[in-house]
Amino acid sequence: MSHSAAPRSYLRPAALMPSLQTDDSSDLFIRVAGRSDIAAATAEIIVRMGTARDEALLLPAAEARERARYESEIACLLTRHEAPRQPLAGLSLDRPRIMGIVNVTPDSFSDGGTFASARAAIDHALQLEADGADILDIGGESTRPGAEPVSVEEELRRVLPVIEGLAGRTKALISIDTRKAEVMRRALAAGAHIINDVAALTYDAACLEIAARSKAPIILMHAQGDPRTMQSAPRYGDCLLDVCDWLTARIAVCEAAGIDRARLVVDPGIGFGKTLTHNLELLTGLTLLHGLGVPLLLGASRKSFIGMLSGTKNAHERLPGSIATALHGAAQGVQILRVHDVAETRQALTVWESMQRGAPHPST
Repeated sequence: MSHSAAPRSYLRPAALMPSLQTDDSSDLFIRVAGRSDIAAATAEIIVRMGTARDEALLLPAAEARERARYESEIACLLTRHEAPRQPLAGLSLDRPRIMGIVNVTPDSFSDGGTFASARAAIDHALQLEADGADILDIGGESTRPGAEPVSVEEELRRVLPVIEGLAGRTKALISIDTRKAEVMRRALAAGAHIINDVAALTYDAACLEIAARSKAPIILMHAQGDPRTMQSAPRYGDCLLDVCDWLTARIAVCEAAGIDRARLVVDPGIGFGKTLTHNLELLTGLTLLHGLGVPLLLGASRKSFIGMLSGTKNAHERLPGSIATALHGAAQGVQILRVHDVAETRQALTVWESMQRGAPHPST
């Protein structure tokens, strides 16, 4: 990744705490993503020139605000960090939302083939909604490491009957997980509400135009390389900052194409061209990405880094690690959690949210 000669600043809220410990009106805290239930007592200010971090200071929130008075870049970041996120296709993002994974594929890394028929996929999606999914993410092409691409025709054959079968039968939002323009177009026409693109509208030249015309929310995911080769030798100057810069550039491209920033969501792409160390750097630094001023999605469910840390080779044995990662993301202000195990994640979130607020929270 290339970098300009001009120094670039970043702000990462740190020392997070629930709202019951803070005063909502106090300048001593930073409201994470405009949330009323998560506040940061400190902020890490990072400045770099090129690929290296030239400065990294951990300041009390009040001192970060003071610095923002004479540094416009810090002021902009602080404003974006604290701005409440707009609803996504009518879905409020003032609390963590769950996206349930529906893989209509024979070769996905965790459940490939299990829901390959339209009937099985529809039944599974409706069960995920009953379990507490706010969004149903329908995908017809595996993007696991080493996966081969499928044709547009085959991907459409897999996903359209599922979307058509769910439209009108579910109150959950329907997301189409694809990197192909024609699949996006046909899926939206069939009833999908959201585009979830692991290539962030770069794979197909027509994707940007289709996305702009659609008026649908768009999830832009970071990936280094193609699924076939992305895990061969991923390299970064600074993974967290490089991913942030790449997503910043993609947001700018979308805005130039007429896509309102309010329609965008970003995903750091855990496991997509990242080593274990890269994944951990992203997970520990997630709050920095709120400086992009858009909702943040985390998709880490059952992924290989959990197996590397826990010694579990089978993806189906990674539920505890998946829940731990989801709760970590929720505590970092992540708005959307993309998971396989919806019921278990919903239960964990319900308990976590109640402890954050000090009172029971309705599981709606």
